[in-house]
Amino acid sequence: MKNDRLKEQYRINEQIKVREVRLVGDNTEQGVFPTSQALKFAEDLGLDLVEISPNAAPPVCKITDYQKFLYQQKKRQKEQKAKSVKVVVKEIRFGPQTDDHDYNFKLKHAKGFLEEGAKVKAYVFFKGRSILFKEQGEVLLLRFANDLEDYGKVEQLPALEGKRMIIMLSPKKAAAPAPPKPVKKVIVTPKPEKKEGETDLS
Repeated sequence: MKNDRLKEQYRINEQIKVREVRLVGDNTEQGVFPTSQALKFAEDLGLDLVEISPNAAPPVCKITDYQKFLYQQKKRQKEQKAKSVKVVVKEIRFGPQTDDHDYNFKLKHAKGFLEEGAKVKAYVFFKGRSILFKEQGEVLLLRFANDLEDYGKVEQLPALEGKRMIIMLSPKKAAAPAPPKPVKKVIVTPKPEKKEGETDLS
């Protein structure tokens, strides 16, 4: 399925209907040629004419093995996907009057999430009339951020969104490892050789 989608992105050979194209690549003369001539070049080499930049004027084409070209494009996409790190956001919910036991339990979880590299979205949910305690909720979230200052930094200060007051924390980058301590060199001086008749006083 993915391969089909990739194929649809590129026109090849007779699918290229423009009058002329710009050829690039190592295995052919570079420059602007009539499409019919570019097709002839590709045919002589037993390869395909692939349109790689249709919006250029004239469109840019490459003479290459189309299957190999698709494989390389797929590989490149995979590499780019691997490089783009997915940001994980973990949610932690409090009530406006969370007790210390529950607070410490959630704090411990948040430390773990931040250490793993995830963001933490902590919020106080106000049910019904408990919205009257919104200042209490703000204090709780600021205390939470303060208790996590060694693990994460505040990305968004407490803000009320509907019935929820939210704070966002992102993980602190791991500190660079300390440089190794210099090794002390110990120089050992050999004792002078004893001459005959001398007494060793050491």
